[in-house]
Amino acid sequence: MPGSSPRSGGFSRGAAQCHFEGISNLFLQDLDAALPLIELYKDKLVGIGEVGLDFTPRFASTDEQKEGQRQVLIKQIELARRLDLPLNVHSRSAGRPTINLLKEQGATKVLLHAFDGKPSVAMEGVKAGYYFSIPPSIIRSEQVRNEPKNIYIAAEYVAKIKGIPVEEVVEVTTRNALKVFPKLQNFLRI
Repeated sequence: MPGSSPRSGGFSRGAAQCHFEGISNLFLQDLDAALPLIELYKDKLVGIGEVGLDFTPRFASTDEQKEGQRQVLIKQIELARRLDLPLNVHSRSAGRPTINLLKEQGATKVLLHAFDGKPSVAMEGVKAGYYFSIPPSIIRSEQVRNEPKNIYIAAEYVAKIKGIPVEEVVEVTTRNALKVFPKLQNFLRI
C-alpha cells in the first residue's frame, strides 16, 4: 500500500494498484479484501491504478475470462468514483472494450498510460475527456524501456514531431498530469 516513505522525506505517494495480470474470480475476492486497506489510506492516494483490461490470449483466452476482467474493472471504476480519484488505465488488445467500459461506467478522470487501440478509438476517449500518455517506447528502441527515468525521451520525441521546444512539452504535460491527478500538487516543488 502506498504512502509516505521515511526515506523520501514524506514525498512519496502512490495509487492503489490492483493489476490485471492473472485476473480471475479469486482476484475479485482479493480486491474485496483490499478495499478496507484502500479506504484506510485513501487520503494518501493520488489515484487508482494500474487497472485495465488485457485481452491477450495469455490472460483472456475465453469469454468468461474477459468478463471476469470487466467485472474487476467495473469495481475499480466504482471505487475511483466513490473516492473521487482518477484512474490510471492500461489496456492490451482491448482498446475499444476498455474505452467503451470506461464510458458506460461514467469514468471521468482517466489517464490511459498504455493504449494499443486504433486512433479512431483513442479519439472516442479524447472526446470523453480522457488523457493519453506517450511512453518512451514510442521511439521503438530495444535499449529504451518504459521506465520513469526515460520519460524525457518521449518528451523529446513529441517536441520533435510538434516542432516545439522540449521545455514546452514538459510544461504542458506537467499541467495535464496535475489536471488528472490534482493531489500531486501537494507533493511537487514546481
